[in-house]
Amino acid sequence: MNTIQHKLAGIPCLIEVTNYVRVAPWKGSAQTCDSSDDYYGYTEYEYNILDRRGRKAPWLERKITPEEKAKIEQAIDADYADPEDDL
Repeated sequence: MNTIQHKLAGIPCLIEVTNYVRVAPWKGSAQTCDSSDDYYGYTEYEYNILDRRGRKAPWLERKITPEEKAKIEQAIDADYADPEDDL
């Protein structure tokens, strides 16, 4: 598991990433791809919101808005970014 420092609704916290799966878009023909999900690519996130001491913080998790969720996912993507993706 990986832990990322973050601010949720302006409150310092930790994001404990429990699972991260990134499937890049298929580079071949759509007919040779197993599924449309694989063809377009996708990312799956599973994480826990922790306080600064590393304890689960359900009170802080309740503050997650769609905008905050997008920021969390961007922070996870940045932390797991593969430098080879830019090539």
